[in-house]
Amino acid sequence: MLDVFFSVDVEIWCGGWDNLDERFPDTFSRRLYGRTARGDFGLPYILQVLREHGLKGVFFVEPLFSTRFGSQPLEEIVGLIREGVQEIQLHLHPEWVDESVEPLLENIERKRQHLSYYTRNEQEILVAAGKRLIAQAGGGECTAFRAGSFAFNRDTLRALAANGIRFDSSYNATHFGLDSGVAPGQVMVDTFECDGIYEYPMTVFDGGMGSLRHTQVTACSHREMEGLLWQAFESGRRSFMILFHTFEMLNQTRDRPDDVVVSRFRKLCAFLDRNRDSFNVRGFEGLSPNPVVQQPAPLKSPVWKTAMRVLEQAGRRRFG
Repeated sequence: MLDVFFSVDVEIWCGGWDNLDERFPDTFSRRLYGRTARGDFGLPYILQVLREHGLKGVFFVEPLFSTRFGSQPLEEIVGLIREGVQEIQLHLHPEWVDESVEPLLENIERKRQHLSYYTRNEQEILVAAGKRLIAQAGGGECTAFRAGSFAFNRDTLRALAANGIRFDSSYNATHFGLDSGVAPGQVMVDTFECDGIYEYPMTVFDGGMGSLRHTQVTACSHREMEGLLWQAFESGRRSFMILFHTFEMLNQTRDRPDDVVVSRFRKLCAFLDRNRDSFNVRGFEGLSPNPVVQQPAPLKSPVWKTAMRVLEQAGRRRFG
């Protein structure tokens, strides 16, 4: 049976750093609830569909924004996920560090976007602060982590270990994975151990276009995702990591649902529900790590599926 992680990053981004206090209320509503004239297509909708199919999601919650806007919005996020009986883990976007009302670090004079731009000691402090904020909001003890934008390094793993976090899901071969200092010269695509941390990397695949792509609901057609899941299962993969965000069921202007993405999400949940004998949709709680001895090659998807997805994506951009 293949362990499948349906991961959802929950984060607040106001579209820029000017007039944050004015922008925040509307941004929070749109990115969390996905409110449109046709209904809500955000976090509560995701939780509802997962519940309908009896599936477990892993919600990587970014808490540092609350150091600017207070604890209530974070408590609201955590409360919704807890009510949905889903798993909460830690996600950090350190762009919020210099926006905090109370300093999180000393001598922060400019914005540093990625966690990998911070020293090991600074990363330890930020991970500890994130864990504390999640716990204070009612989210419990986090045991897994994902760096914002997948921008991590070896110091991140050491910072996680210092804070009692065993699992990480920051390695993404399509983003910063190859520059992270983890397994230099190698593309890591399945579970491995590094510096005492068990890494569950983003699943990536070769669609025949000369580059890798990760398995994000907005980036893969249902045909691709279903085929890749079967390929991973049949080849004996240990894990399969899917990525989603709470705001991704809205169109580009964030004023109505993106019907293509909504359909992909619902079809994926139905597929995983129907095939429980092959796919174990789970979280990190109670997980016994089983790293691979040798890394396999990235999964492959046929070019015709890529072509169909390109046409589908073009339609989304034109009519979305």
